[in-house]
Amino acid sequence: MNADNSSPDVLVPLKNLLNSVQCIRERVRDGESKESNEEFNLQHFWDTLGRAFKAVSQEATKLSLAFSKPPLPGAQDCQMLADCVQKSALSLATVYYWLPKSQGVTLRRTVRNAAAEALEGVAQLVEIILSSPLQSLSQEQLTSTGGVWSSCDQVAHLPRDNQAAVLLVMSSSAGVVKDAIEEMEQAQADNLDPFSDVLDDEELDSRGNQDTYWSEEDRQLLAPCQGLMKASKACLKKLSAAVKAHGKVDTPENIAQLDDLADVTKEISPSVDDLALSLYPPMSYSGVRQNATSLASVLKKVLDIVR
Repeated sequence: MNADNSSPDVLVPLKNLLNSVQCIRERVRDGESKESNEEFNLQHFWDTLGRAFKAVSQEATKLSLAFSKPPLPGAQDCQMLADCVQKSALSLATVYYWLPKSQGVTLRRTVRNAAAEALEGVAQLVEIILSSPLQSLSQEQLTSTGGVWSSCDQVAHLPRDNQAAVLLVMSSSAGVVKDAIEEMEQAQADNLDPFSDVLDDEELDSRGNQDTYWSEEDRQLLAPCQGLMKASKACLKKLSAAVKAHGKVDTPENIAQLDDLADVTKEISPSVDDLALSLYPPMSYSGVRQNATSLASVLKKVLDIVR
């Protein structure tokens, strides 16, 4: 260990590491896999990916511990630590690139997001070490280290094939739709100003009743719109059940069909959100009509693909 921790040379390897990890993260986010004619071993991929995530977690922990208390590492030790972290980050990116699109775009997107999140966590940790006093372990550094652990641990919970990845997308969309329906029902049940929790008294007074409460004509329009939102929820539920029971990943065609379902499914929850927001007073009937038509179009597209 080098006792002279005030030397700028000690931090140069960390600055270089930060740039490297950020570049690797961007390549993971934007890069494309290389398709191969060789048969892909999915189980081998998951085993190797799990080890790659574990290595990133371990090397990030070593780096954090080294800068948690004196004596801090000298320039040579810091370089060794930085090299090990960079190697683990490169290995994670390399293994991710093994996964071809033929295994499913949805699955690959899920793995990409997980790898990018882990690398983002490492980059944040290095930034915190560079910006924090080097005499002690800050709460921010401790939290950031825990964030790296959490993002790396999630590999155990990632979907293992495209069918599971698509079901995850559908479950997420269903959760958003369910929340939107419940919020609308709660607003009606309370019969209160739906903006009362975000506006102060003066703003509420200036808005007037016409801006904060549903008129009788408004309420007549709510029922069919809520029915359309509930139809979206039912559609997602039945679609998920069908994919779970009959979805297959045995051929490229079946995998591609699942990706098509995932893509159109992701359009449902934003469309439900848009419709729900347009239903709050002051209600614009033209806006409601436009959003309802848009949601109905999305649901029709889902049914066409399923058919």
